[in-house]
Amino acid sequence: MMSKFEYPRLPRREIIEILSDVQIATITESDLLNPTPDFMYNLYSQILIHMGLIQEDNNGLVEFEDLEQLENPDLHVDSVRILSLFRKVKALVDALHCPKKFTFKDLIRPDPDRSEAFLGAILNFSLHRNTRLNLIEPICEELTTIDVQKQELEATIIKLNADISEFNESREMEMPLIQEVDAKIKELRQSISALNNHQVSLKAIIRKKKDASKEMDEKISSAEFALVQSAQENASLRSKIVQSPDKLQRALEEKKAAQVDAKNAERAAMQSFHEKTAILEVYTKASKKMNKHLKLMQALQEQVMFHYKFTTIMIYSLLADQLEELLKQLEKERDLKFEEASKELNNVRAQIEYNSGGLEQRQRDVEALVAEGAAINEKINSEKDSAAAKQQMLLCKCEEISKEFFQYSNATGHLLSRLEEGVSE
Repeated sequence: MMSKFEYPRLPRREIIEILSDVQIATITESDLLNPTPDFMYNLYSQILIHMGLIQEDNNGLVEFEDLEQLENPDLHVDSVRILSLFRKVKALVDALHCPKKFTFKDLIRPDPDRSEAFLGAILNFSLHRNTRLNLIEPICEELTTIDVQKQELEATIIKLNADISEFNESREMEMPLIQEVDAKIKELRQSISALNNHQVSLKAIIRKKKDASKEMDEKISSAEFALVQSAQENASLRSKIVQSPDKLQRALEEKKAAQVDAKNAERAAMQSFHEKTAILEVYTKASKKMNKHLKLMQALQEQVMFHYKFTTIMIYSLLADQLEELLKQLEKERDLKFEEASKELNNVRAQIEYNSGGLEQRQRDVEALVAEGAAINEKINSEKDSAAAKQQMLLCKCEEISKEFFQYSNATGHLLSRLEEGVSE
């Protein structure tokens, strides 16, 4: 077959073989040497049916609207049918730029030489056309496959967008819980700050009480020492009893007064001991309350840590991996297949030049396929960029959540260590 469409004069035998091979009609050389109007009409009709320019079911039928304009439609059925076929054959021959012009006489009084020329041009074009259609058929199938893949990818992207929306909704639903936890943490921080201040004041009171206790211990020691001295003096006085009652009475009164002072000092020491015991009980209650708040903070910290870890793991595992793997596979398959399809389409389109209405329509169809392929490529790139932007945004949000979580963990750990130091003190 020739690479470019031309108009060679096909021999009679080759015309007969082509008509038989493509199963259009079975004729003989005598039919071409002595063509009749009916024979040429039927032969042209079968060729146009084979080329798809007319429908086999409508062959021989006349449009009612065409006959409606005539006075006696029944008398003009054959003439209208012949004129309809003549217009279609003439349009095809003119579109092929055949050197000879097809006339109405070629249909009603066919000439063998002219009929062979027209049949050779039409059959040569039919073979050339079939060859070109066979070349672009794999490309059309690939474009159909790409379109199916595009629809599948669009469905996948829609599903991923729905998953992202669901995660966002879940995150928004959990925001009140997070805010409530943050509010409780703020309250606990304020309570801890107040307890720290109270602890500082208690430590100051304890220091004062310790100082007072030391002073009281010193006084008790002094009183005990004075009591011992008084006992010794009493024993000494008893051994030195004199005859003077007045002097003895005065000595006894002095000893009684010293004894009363010692008892008062003992009573003050007991009172100080009871006060210290009460302060110790206050410290014990404060320590229990602080331990209770500490346990509550640890439980809230574990709850917040579980929430942030769960959210981060879900977002990273479900979005980052799936989006990255899907986008890489999509980009690789799309680039490879579209590049091959574009090369084949460009090569075939450069060779095909249609000048008739039917050929121009098929060329527009091919160009529409090329444009559709380009639109698919552009849309896939747009979806890929959009998915990459969403992925980057989600990764940024995950990083922010992780930073906030680690900052909160560090602050909580520091606060817990301070509480443990305060409790140990």
